[in-house]
Amino acid sequence: MNKKKNIFIILLFCIAYILVSNIAITSMIKLPSNFYVNYEEVENANKENRFGQFVNISLEEGEIKTGDEKSTEGEVVFKLFGFIPVKKVKVKLLPEEEVYVGGNPIGLSLQTEGALVVSDTTIDASMSKINKNKILKSGDIITKINNQEIKQLEDIDKALHESSDGKVNIKYRRNNSEKSSEVDLIKDKDGNYKLGLWVRDDISGVGTLTFVKKNTLEYGALGHAVTNGKSDDIVPMTEGEIYSCSLVNIERGEKNNPGELRCVFVQSNKKGDVTKNTKVGIYGKLDKLDGIVDQNRTAMLGGRLSVKPGKAKIVSSVSGIAEEYDIEIIKANFQSKCDDKSLVIKVTDKKLLELTGGIVQGMSGSPILQNGKVVGAVTHVFVSDPTKGYGVYSDWMLEQAINQ
Repeated sequence: MNKKKNIFIILLFCIAYILVSNIAITSMIKLPSNFYVNYEEVENANKENRFGQFVNISLEEGEIKTGDEKSTEGEVVFKLFGFIPVKKVKVKLLPEEEVYVGGNPIGLSLQTEGALVVSDTTIDASMSKINKNKILKSGDIITKINNQEIKQLEDIDKALHESSDGKVNIKYRRNNSEKSSEVDLIKDKDGNYKLGLWVRDDISGVGTLTFVKKNTLEYGALGHAVTNGKSDDIVPMTEGEIYSCSLVNIERGEKNNPGELRCVFVQSNKKGDVTKNTKVGIYGKLDKLDGIVDQNRTAMLGGRLSVKPGKAKIVSSVSGIAEEYDIEIIKANFQSKCDDKSLVIKVTDKKLLELTGGIVQGMSGSPILQNGKVVGAVTHVFVSDPTKGYGVYSDWMLEQAINQ
C-alpha cells in the first residue's frame, strides 16, 4: 500500500514539475496592470508559447475615455490548458495609428521649479575667497527663502534684500526629499546680501526624439528623465522648449568613456514645448514637423508583448540623416513598475560602431524597432562597454504621451 502511495506521490510531483517548468511564472507575475497590447501581439504570444506550453492568453475589451481621446481597455486572461483561468490583468489596447519615427537629435531647455545650485562652493567677493558650502550642494533645488517662493533668479534677490540680520532660512529639495536649513549670507562690496552660490533657473541639453503622434503632434523623447546631473533626481519643471539642432562632432565611446554627440541649437529654431519631465522621458507637443522629423518614416507602436530577445534596429541621425542600424536585444526585463531600464541591447552594426563606438550620450531616445514596430527607445550606455546599453519599453512612454 505504501509503495503504491509513494509511486502516486512521485507521479504527482513529476506532473507538477513538468507543468511549472513549462510555465513562465515570472513573466505572468511581473506583468503590470494597464500595459498596452493588441490582438496581433496576443496571437503571436500564444504561437510562440511566450508564457509556457500549457498556458495561453485571451483578450477581452471595452471602451473608455482618456482625456480628449477614446481608447480601449480590457482584460488579458491567462488560461492553463486553454480553459482554467490562473491570472487576469487589466490592459489597454494599443492605438490603431501610425506615429512618425524619430531618430533626430533635439536641443531642450527646461525652466526649473526653483533655483538649481550648480556649484557647492561659496564665493565671498568682498574678501576674494572661495569656500566649500557646508549646507547646500550642487544639484539642490532652492524652493523657498524665508517662506518666500523661489521660481526664478529674481526671486532670490528680492528675498535676500528683505533680510536684515544676515541669515535666511532656505527650503530646498535633495534626493527627492524636502530639507530646511539656516544659511549665513555674504555681503558684496556694495553692502548687499548675497548667497555667494552659483545658481540657475534653467537646464539645457541634447537628446533624441523617439516618436510623434500623427494626429495630435504629441511626442516622446529621451526615454529617461532630465536630472540634476549629480543623482537620478528628476528636475521639477514649470515649462520647457525643444529645438532642432545640428550635429557638429561625435566623440566616440570607449571603455569607461561613454562618448557624446556634440550638437548646437539656437532658440530661434524652436519646434515645440515640453510639458512633462518623467522617469521615462520628456513629453509635449510640436508646433511644426519640418527640420525635426522625417514625415516619410512612420510605424506602429508595439507593446511589451511585441518585444523579445533577438535582432532589432535603432534609428539615429549620427551620419547626418536618419538611418536604421542593427542591434540585438539581449534581454527584455520583466517589469511590474515603470522603469527606464526595460531592455538590454547590443550594437552590432559595423557602420554605427565605426561612427560612434556604440551608444553615446545624446543618443538617448533613439527609437528601437523590432518587426517594423517602435517597441522602445535607447536610454543609457554601459560605461564599461559602449556597445551595450539599456532601453525602455515604448508603452511606458506611450502612457506618458497620452496622459499629457
